[in-house]
Amino acid sequence: MQIKFSFDSTKPVVGEASIEIDKPIRDVFVYIGEHFFDNYPKWAVEVVKLEPLDGKQVVVGAKAKQVRQEYGATVESVFEITHFQPAIMLAFKGLTEPYVHSYLLASDNDNKTTQLTFRFELTEIEIFMRPFQKLIRAAIEEGAENTVENIKNLIVSSSY
Repeated sequence: MQIKFSFDSTKPVVGEASIEIDKPIRDVFVYIGEHFFDNYPKWAVEVVKLEPLDGKQVVVGAKAKQVRQEYGATVESVFEITHFQPAIMLAFKGLTEPYVHSYLLASDNDNKTTQLTFRFELTEIEIFMRPFQKLIRAAIEEGAENTVENIKNLIVSSSY
């Protein structure tokens, strides 16, 4: 008799949050996309070190190494920019850890406000962590909410 588990270790755990920012989409994308390597550690406060590995230009294929302090542990990872569409999207995926970050932008008709959606996917979870999937998802969702709030606060208070 074959035993079937009710969970799949390759099924991603996803958290997503959206926020409206009272700035034109171009200004928001300049901050998030074009100046990503300068500004990412500002909104992702757990990032204690960010090192672009291919120069500071944000393009598809550019790689960076980050060091994060997460719940008392130091976590290093290398990631690669996978999507860079000005005023629409920036995304990157972990090469040494299984995650994807996506920043999606949309504008209202008069282009005075921008809808920012941040999505974090933990693309794989160790089998022994699956029983904690709900707790992991809750932490990811809280992190996504904090991320969009941080970005909004930084953009609104900056000169972008």
